[in-house]
Amino acid sequence: MNDPNGMVYDHGEYHLFYQYNPHGNKWGPMHWGHAISRDLLYWESLPIALFPDRLGAIFSGSAVADPANSAGFGSRANPALVAMYTYHDQRRQDLGQTGYESQGLAYSLDRGRSWATYSGNPVLANPAGRDFRDPKVFWHAPTGRWLVVLAAGDHVAFYSSRDLRHWSHESDFGSEHGAHDGVWECPDLISMPIEGTSRSRYVLLVSIGKGGPNGGSATQYFVGDFDGHRFTADAVRRAPPASAVRWLDYGTDDYAGSTWSGGKAGDTRRLFIGWMSNWQYAADVPTQGWRSAMTLPRELRLVDADGGPELRSRPVAELAALRRSAAVLGRRIVSAPLGLTRAAHTHGGLLELDLDLDIAAATGCELLFANARGEHTTFRINAAKRRFELDRSASGAVDFSPKFTALQSAPWAGGSRRLRLRIYLDQSSIEVFVNDGETVLTALVFPATPYDSVVLRGSGTFVLNAATVYELGSIWR
Repeated sequence: MNDPNGMVYDHGEYHLFYQYNPHGNKWGPMHWGHAISRDLLYWESLPIALFPDRLGAIFSGSAVADPANSAGFGSRANPALVAMYTYHDQRRQDLGQTGYESQGLAYSLDRGRSWATYSGNPVLANPAGRDFRDPKVFWHAPTGRWLVVLAAGDHVAFYSSRDLRHWSHESDFGSEHGAHDGVWECPDLISMPIEGTSRSRYVLLVSIGKGGPNGGSATQYFVGDFDGHRFTADAVRRAPPASAVRWLDYGTDDYAGSTWSGGKAGDTRRLFIGWMSNWQYAADVPTQGWRSAMTLPRELRLVDADGGPELRSRPVAELAALRRSAAVLGRRIVSAPLGLTRAAHTHGGLLELDLDLDIAAATGCELLFANARGEHTTFRINAAKRRFELDRSASGAVDFSPKFTALQSAPWAGGSRRLRLRIYLDQSSIEVFVNDGETVLTALVFPATPYDSVVLRGSGTFVLNAATVYELGSIWR
């Protein structure tokens, strides 16, 4: 599996479609796999939703509910779920022809259990000749129209429609903005309030297959205004160190993510999930019986900062339901390595750590996640270089790719030396959230056995104000 697709909330269910090759554990003829959840924790796999047809394989896209029946696929009494996705005609591409990517529609009248493709596909032909894909559809209430943003090589394009079938070009954005080491992919445009204010801005997410902050795949974002026709990016008043590009996640393994359309009544959160891998090594990771997974579901927030509004992400509150036993540590001065786990709290290698640190008197500190074989992953707070580091060079199986062992780093924003860390450890991944999502690092790891030891240590003396380590229950039943 790879990109999450068609994420929509309908009749009490979160739908998660995804790029899927049912014939093998490497990228191949793409279908839409399908899963549903009522709580973002436990997922039920459903039959494949979309299959390749005469127009091509089924690449990434999105889905919406159509309560006004603007497309005419359902009725007001029984509104349709409508998916818009990219057709990719591999044969035309192999023959050197252009226009091999176009956009199609499918619809469901039974709560997403079965899908029919629209007989008038494609609804949006390719004007660029090459890359033209990954449509994200949304309703724009101020203009009373459907809008779609999709990737078109080195930029995104906006189109509008009254009926989801007939589309008109509105504008383009991005050829002179952001990172361009790779083709732009999987855009998403969302309106978000700025926390603690009466203001709101639009946030444009754009993934890029190579050129991320630590190599390969990553997702950048832009904050700005959208008037229903054109997106205008805000000037960044203070650029992050060494780059004006803003990254959603500095780890190597959060890519092509998107937000859910719709949600529970009264739930105004912007819920996000990403593909947990990187195209540098996605086809070669040492797994059997499965290949690739999604990140934990996250809530996106827009927060005022010195450089302008910043996008932050944190684990969804629903994850607290997975907590089982907890080990609580009170305030203490740390001058020697401190073990944070007991055997009773590491069964299965599923942990959540919540740490409050003050390292004013230290040059740095680190968390060492290890197993009895000596395999380990290190998350490091490097005060001298004002950055966070994730080192998986000795994490377990690493010889499948020379790029897998590269040190990952992220800038340390702000001047405070008091840090709040929330870290989720699974058998094959680690997800780190610093200061309520101010900085995020997501990474795959492949130890021979789950990590059963977590040690906190530093360079010099520092203060652990508080720590809680939760054993987590598995989502697998």
